[in-house]
Amino acid sequence: MGSISLKSVEKWFGEVQVIKGIDLDILYGELIIFVGPSGCGKSTLLRMIAGLEETSRGQIILDGDDVTHKVPSERELSMVFQSYALYPHLSVGNNMGFALKTAGAPKTEIAEKVNAAAETLKLNDYLDRRPKDLSGGQRQRVAIGRAIVRKPKGFLFDEPLSNLDASLRVDMRFEIARLHKTLASTMVYVTHDQVEAMTLADRIVVLKDGLIMQVGSPRELYEHPDNVFVAQFIGSPKMNLMACETDALKNLGPKDAVQLGIRPEHIAVVATGQGHCEGTVQVSEYLGADYFHYVDCGDLGLLTVRTAGSADEIEGQTIGLRFDETRLHFFNAEGLRTGESA
Repeated sequence: MGSISLKSVEKWFGEVQVIKGIDLDILYGELIIFVGPSGCGKSTLLRMIAGLEETSRGQIILDGDDVTHKVPSERELSMVFQSYALYPHLSVGNNMGFALKTAGAPKTEIAEKVNAAAETLKLNDYLDRRPKDLSGGQRQRVAIGRAIVRKPKGFLFDEPLSNLDASLRVDMRFEIARLHKTLASTMVYVTHDQVEAMTLADRIVVLKDGLIMQVGSPRELYEHPDNVFVAQFIGSPKMNLMACETDALKNLGPKDAVQLGIRPEHIAVVATGQGHCEGTVQVSEYLGADYFHYVDCGDLGLLTVRTAGSADEIEGQTIGLRFDETRLHFFNAEGLRTGESA
């Protein structure tokens, strides 16, 4: 098992409140990701679940057991840190089995569990090597293997890929996704990288200033953001936002809408005079499969438009833009979603 419930959880550092009453149920076998800007409280919340930070108020429940005041070793959770934290003088195999050895497990049990973890993580050929002989991705797999051998109720990942280069991050995302399917274990994962969140998570928890802004599947957050913050935080390039009172948009949306949002891929390039607005393409970025065009639309501001990479180059041209009206998002004065979004 490995269900985790947070009930009105708060964290105070002196007079400063950094976690502001979090309520969240994490289901058994779920891979849930905390994401948000720096300082939002995502790592602090993960460390509270692990027991590495005290909980000022509220409860942390693991499989129905209140572990709020239990030390980390009593929570049966394994944590994988941003830094690999491997012992440089020990082999890969000994690093992976170190926790079992210190717990007094028999050598045969240690060898069996280490070999099973190495098989899962494709580390069989590296068990006799030292960490210095491994790549960054291999070292992170060893750190994950060290967590696996303990057979915990759940895994906690604190930005485990942030020290890797771009290509290794892609490889390790695949490894973690495969591992989650293989182990069917509960995983709580912290990252500032929304690509990791979108590609790995069963559900994403978007945090801002110690508060949950929205919880949902990647698709739910992308297609139905509850507020302006989530709308712009999830998605790359971010959602375009425009003031509804401008002449071009006056007849769109409910009466209480003050901002209209639309994703870059839901704007079509058309001839001038045939769309909702027009503007001049200031910069075009060619990414192979896609173009990102940055279009100066006067009162509407600078809009980002995404087109296929096979489309014609339009940098410097004045173009028309037509919005897909089934894909519009409207937000009220408080920044909350209003009316119907597609």
